[in-house]
Amino acid sequence: MTCPSESEKIVINCGGVRHETYRSTLKTLPGTRLSWLTEPDAYSNFDYDPKSDEFFFDRHPSVFSFILNYYRTGKLHCPNDVCGPLFEEELAFWGIDETDVEACCWMNYRQHRDAEEALDSFETPEPDPPDDDAALTGGADGDLKRLCMQEDGRKVGWWRVWQPKIWALFEDPYSSKYARYVAFGSLFFILISISTFCLETHEAFNTIYNKTENFTVGNITREEIVFEVITDSWLTYVEGVCVIWFTIEVLLRVTFCPDKAEFFKSTLNIIDFVAILPFYLEVGLSGLSSKAAKDVLGFLRVVRFVRILRIFKLTRHFVGLRVLGHTLRASTNEFLLLIIFLALGVLIFATMIYYAERIGADPSDPTASAHTNFKNIPIGFWWAVVTMTTLGYGDMYPVTWSGMLVGALCALAGVLTIAMPVPVIVNNFGMYYSLAMAKQKLPKKKNKHIPRAPQPGSPNYCIGGDCPLAQEEIIEINRGK
Repeated sequence: MTCPSESEKIVINCGGVRHETYRSTLKTLPGTRLSWLTEPDAYSNFDYDPKSDEFFFDRHPSVFSFILNYYRTGKLHCPNDVCGPLFEEELAFWGIDETDVEACCWMNYRQHRDAEEALDSFETPEPDPPDDDAALTGGADGDLKRLCMQEDGRKVGWWRVWQPKIWALFEDPYSSKYARYVAFGSLFFILISISTFCLETHEAFNTIYNKTENFTVGNITREEIVFEVITDSWLTYVEGVCVIWFTIEVLLRVTFCPDKAEFFKSTLNIIDFVAILPFYLEVGLSGLSSKAAKDVLGFLRVVRFVRILRIFKLTRHFVGLRVLGHTLRASTNEFLLLIIFLALGVLIFATMIYYAERIGADPSDPTASAHTNFKNIPIGFWWAVVTMTTLGYGDMYPVTWSGMLVGALCALAGVLTIAMPVPVIVNNFGMYYSLAMAKQKLPKKKNKHIPRAPQPGSPNYCIGGDCPLAQEEIIEINRGK
């Protein structure tokens, strides 16, 4: 039997599938794992079978076909039936840079990793598995946990015991059944608060009062009748109860959050503060009679619309809303493209409709705009936006045959403009939603896999201990322990 270095051909058994190629082919990518097979001491450093004259690697056989084809053609393609993270692991094992992936396969290779990075917020903290808890098996560590004692015999403080529990109670609706009750309660008050905000604008719940006030200008004092709209008091009481709940919720979340800095950086937490602050300011200033206090009170009543921002708190309880937020962030380029297309179309068709409507105008009309609503190009911007989005309010429309032709072209262009980027946004939402639902329905893993030391025949095994890639992988495995 000849040694591997004495034959031009080399046989590689990858996952039970034998591949045969030339040594010169493997030398095309120096520094990779397959190129080391061409070195004279390869048969002593790798899992080599002298009887069958082949090297064995316990790796994915179908992916290896694409890896080997990269050595042959110089083009690295990604299989469509293999998940992106799996192909990434194979590339790392064989020592191939992921940037070598061809442009036609790059999106297919990256989409799963990008989705998982964006969906990290959907991950819920995994509790300690009860079956493996030493407290249930009667171990020494379990006794300490059950008695809330540290290893040195000191009693664990109440903060370390209750802080993570109360934080999960208000932050993670899926952490326990009590957290679900709190989530339902928060959802109830959110819906009541939003309903109250809408009812306050209905005339049936507002009463107009006539008040007589004295105004002094210089030495002259006169009486004036002032009309004031007063909202029914029971709506204010209902809103007050909701604000009290939101205040308690915010204070508890601030108190028991593990990272105060990250807490105040969150947009949802800022919305919580902004939504409850005007109510307290309005209550505090309502008893004052000075003109400055009344001006501030009037301003606060105007900015009460920020209460509607509480609707965004629903994202804590509904995965679909969080998926929508991720989709909007991931589709930023598509939205910008849509805005650019619309802006170009609006500018073009607003200009065209302005001049088209002047064809056939009355010669005695110096502005040539008496017969049409399109007095200038800026007014045409509104018409072009409404037409291109296929909305069509009907407040402005062309009256000449040339203007009707421009209007028809504008409507067709709007349909095509919107139809191009929207499918990409829809596909992004479908991908994020399917992954989020899969992660939510995935059963909790009770026992995490702990890699053992590399064994003969394993992909990380190296007899001589001189394989840099194998040693790097062993270090990564040890880090994960």
